[in-house]
Parts: sequence; structure tokens; C-alpha cells
Amino acid sequence: MTNRVAQYSTNQDEPPFKVEVISVRGRRIKAAGCIELDTTLATCKIDLLIVPGIDFAQLEVGRDDLNAFGQEIRFIWRCFSSGVSVASICAGAFLLAEAGLLDGRRATTAWLFAPQLARLYPTVQVEPDALLVEDGGVTTAGAFSAAADLALHLVRIHASPNLAQQVSGLALIPPSRKSQAPYIEPQLLRSNEERFSAQVERWLLQRYTEPYDLQRLADAFHVSKRTLLRRFRHESGTTPLLCLQRHRVHMAKSLLRSTSLMVAQITERVGYRDVATFCALFNRLVQLSPREYRRQFSPVRINTLR
Repeated sequence: MTNRVAQYSTNQDEPPFKVEVISVRGRRIKAAGCIELDTTLATCKIDLLIVPGIDFAQLEVGRDDLNAFGQEIRFIWRCFSSGVSVASICAGAFLLAEAGLLDGRRATTAWLFAPQLARLYPTVQVEPDALLVEDGGVTTAGAFSAAADLALHLVRIHASPNLAQQVSGLALIPPSRKSQAPYIEPQLLRSNEERFSAQVERWLLQRYTEPYDLQRLADAFHVSKRTLLRRFRHESGTTPLLCLQRHRVHMAKSLLRSTSLMVAQITERVGYRDVATFCALFNRLVQLSPREYRRQFSPVRINTLR
């Protein structure tokens, strides 16, 4: 729409933007609603990568959902590390966080998912009310229709404020939205965060360096071990132990990227005593060894890879 308005109002021969739908496999994909889209093969020779939202059937983001996007997460990191600006819409922020782009940065996502983003990625400074947050070359937008606010923001900074105003008027998009706060439905937020599995996950993540003890966990929630496992799997599709393992691996990934600690030291920091056991788990969940992960994802070359 911006390209057409620009060409109509200024008679420009070249449109200000070139937009491509890309994928890591370069073939037709199926989006939410069974809408099929043709894509081109993703490369890092772009100016800006926009990561779309993700359709979560349970209105809750789980580790299994994120693990399905391993190739995309690695591509996001490669783009950013090669100087490409990155933006996300709605729950696309979780892929940016998983790629490590949001560590130590301010960010937002859909208000419904904001508590989950903060819980899963404690190094991210989540601003749940913000409609749009830009920090260090990374831009995150709020829920669904915030895609339009992101688009206007990009037009404003990469083309002109006047063109953004014209597009805003044509598309009937309010030009001055700043916050998601007026749209928050406390009942939805409360029902989402009060799920049994979310409470168990929060309890585990607060103690992720401590040994896993199923009986202790069941006692904390006043249920039997069998009941706890059944209810947790029913809501999340996984087990408390696997949830804890994935969080520990995520914390290890953050340490591998941001420090020069030896793998043995990182193993201890995330709650394991046996390096071989931890490395096997890391390899299984990440499809890379800790050493290979550090080599590929550390923004600063670490001379000694241990």
C-alpha cells in the first residue's frame, strides 16, 4: 500500500520498499487458516527481517512449540549477527528471544504472552503494555494488529513521516497508538497464568539449579506424583522434567553466547554435576554440541573453545 501511495503522490519510478516472503526452505508454506504462501529461499542479504506471529492453539507458548523452529531461530541469529535489523510481531518475539537477540534488551509481545516471555527469558526486559519497542537494532511489536503499527513505524523512519500519515489515513489506522494497556482483558490473562502447568513451570524455573525431585514437586502442589504428571501433560503436552531440562539448556545457551566460561563451569551453573550427561542433553535438544553452539552463535569470538 505504501509503495502505491508513494508512486501515486510523487510519481516515483521506483517504489520505496521491496517486500519478499522468505523461508528457510524456500518453498510453499501453510500459514494460519490454511492459507498457502509462496516463498523465496531465505538469505541474509536483506536490510530488515520481520518475524511474524505464531498461532498457538492453547494461547500458551511451550518449549515444544519453539523447538519446531530450530532452523528459523538459527537463521534469525545469522541475519542479526551479519548486521541485519530484525523485527517481530506478536509471539514472534519468542523466536527472537530463543535466538538470543533479546538478552539484556527491552522488548514487548502480545500482552497475553508477556508474562510467559518474562518467565521463560529472565534476561529480557519485557514491557507488557508497550505497543512497539525498539532497542539496539531489534524491534518488537505487540499483539496481532500491532503489525500495522510496525508497518507505519517502518514507513516513517525509512521513507517519510508524511508518507506514513497518508498511508495511515488511507488504511484507517490510528497514527498515535502507544500502548496495549487499553486492550488488556484481565480474565484472559488470569486464566492463562493460573493454569496448573504454568504454576508448576514457574516453581521449577525459580529453582532450576537445584536437583530435580518429583516427590518434592508434587508435595509443593499437594498432589500425588501421578496426578501432577497427568495434569501437567494434559495442559502442556510435556513433562515437568523435560520443561526443566529445556530451561537449563536455554540458560546454558545464554552463557555460551555471552561468557567465556568453560563448559564444565556452565554445566554446574545450570544445575548439573556430570558434564557428559549435560552435553548429551544439550546435543539432543539443540542438535549441536555446546562447543559447536558457541562457535556459531557467540557474537564475540572466544579464543579458547572448551
